[in-house]
Amino acid sequence: MNEITARTPWEGRTEDIPLHLEYPDGSMFDAVGRTAERYPDYTAFTFMGRKTSYRQMIAEIERCARALRTIGVRENDRVTIALPNCPQAVCMFYAVNLVGAVANMVHPLSAEKEIEFYLNESESVTAITLDQFYHKFESVRSNTKVVNIIIASVKDALSQPLKAGYMLTEGRKLKKIPKDAPVIRWNDFLKLSRACFYNYKVSRGRDDPAVILYSGGTTGKTKGIVLTNGNFTALGAQVVATNPMFRPGDKMLSAMPMFHGFGLGVCIHTMLQVGGCCILIPRVNPKDYAKQVVKNRCNFIAGVPTLYEAMLRMKSMENADLSSLKGVFSGGDSLSIELKKKFDKFLYDHKAAIQVREGYGTTETVTACCLTPPHLFKEGSIGVPFPDTYIKIVEPGTDRELPYGQEGEILLAGPTVMKEYMNHPEETAQTLRRHADGLTWVYTGDLGVMDEEGFIYFRGRAKRMIISSGYNVYPGQLENILDAHELVQMSCVIGVPDPYRMQKVKAFIKLAAGVPANDETKETLLAYCRRNIAKYAMPYDIEFRDDMPKTLVGKVAYRELEEQELTKIRAAEETAAE
Repeated sequence: MNEITARTPWEGRTEDIPLHLEYPDGSMFDAVGRTAERYPDYTAFTFMGRKTSYRQMIAEIERCARALRTIGVRENDRVTIALPNCPQAVCMFYAVNLVGAVANMVHPLSAEKEIEFYLNESESVTAITLDQFYHKFESVRSNTKVVNIIIASVKDALSQPLKAGYMLTEGRKLKKIPKDAPVIRWNDFLKLSRACFYNYKVSRGRDDPAVILYSGGTTGKTKGIVLTNGNFTALGAQVVATNPMFRPGDKMLSAMPMFHGFGLGVCIHTMLQVGGCCILIPRVNPKDYAKQVVKNRCNFIAGVPTLYEAMLRMKSMENADLSSLKGVFSGGDSLSIELKKKFDKFLYDHKAAIQVREGYGTTETVTACCLTPPHLFKEGSIGVPFPDTYIKIVEPGTDRELPYGQEGEILLAGPTVMKEYMNHPEETAQTLRRHADGLTWVYTGDLGVMDEEGFIYFRGRAKRMIISSGYNVYPGQLENILDAHELVQMSCVIGVPDPYRMQKVKAFIKLAAGVPANDETKETLLAYCRRNIAKYAMPYDIEFRDDMPKTLVGKVAYRELEEQELTKIRAAEETAAE
């Protein structure tokens, strides 16, 4: 291992943070179970004001596990979980782990065709979702191998007064599920646990697959990333080691979604592995996020830059007391230097004795594997690697390491590195490469620089990807959907700067011969998009072009379209200023 790779930036900087850690063997459930034995009466999570202790959570997880066994879920089976952050999602996630199956984590707002893809790609035998999403699952069910669909409801997790209120408001908006629908309702599912008395716990090790999360890999085409028990338990140990101010019982605002590595790995599993309390937030909007931070006197919060930017503008936060905060983490997108300065001042003005700490990572390493130390901020830096995690900068696509200060591709190695891309051995081999130093490195496709003290500076995504409100949107995937429409000859999708979402999605389309470029055609295509594209990835606008700009080799010059949009935005801003 050469000098750059072996650098350990935590050394000599924070005496509480060790260079190397001991990682537990066994499964994620085993890790959480040991914590429950130590702190049985501590609150594991709260949901809409209702508290659940570690003892109660473990009992509910075991009940779910017995029910899963009763309906036929066996070791290594894939179970799709398409739920927001709610008690059923947490309990089902660990129950799937307890019976030795693999949790296939899916965005519940995914379009029907996306759901069909996730179910088939994972070969799921069972799926669980909310009542409001039932019809999407039922419409594609016959095209999959799914045997059982379990239907949960938000009302099942509420206290009695809130349950009544929910049914009078949100519950009335739900499309009814037929009484004879071939599904298992959540409460009926739990009753099935009575038919299983033993032999439902399966022993699993750190190297066994446990979770599938979805990302675009190195090509932008959606792929399942297979992560192990050890990936998650290692992350939990690393996050707490780099946050020595954490104490069991501390509260984390768990608003980042569970189908995302950041939300699942940091906000849920890390907290439950070490005795923290998760404040479960099922639907993120800036106003509610800010309200919950204050109301629950949270100790830790994690979010994307857009959330923090929105909090700055909220009148409701003018007199907020944020003195309870021990850690504020930003991820999912680059935190601009200007926004960090503004939010750090906001924290200081509201009695918090800390600053925002930016991190970096990829879904191929669950989530963050690099973090700004508590008292060692460097302007523009995304921090230093976690203990036992290594980062090096190489000439893109090679193993030739570059000198300090020179821009190249960011490579990652450590105990959180994924097992593989599911069903994609060639791309797995392209992304995971073993070097002469004996480590397996993730080729991220991202560009960055390392300084002489080991701090990393993110320079941009070599992969073509749009980040909208913290969600990854892959233009190639959307273009495939648009190009499949009979009215479309060619499409190009780009990200347009947006003050709230960071980027919003815009589609450029060259229509098929003879198709009129009018409002009726645009509405037809937007309606088609709404049926086939998730809400967070929906184009906000479609612009028709007679032709697309091309590169010298004949590819669509999407960067040229991006520049044209930027020019329009600047011109509009100048006009408004006049």
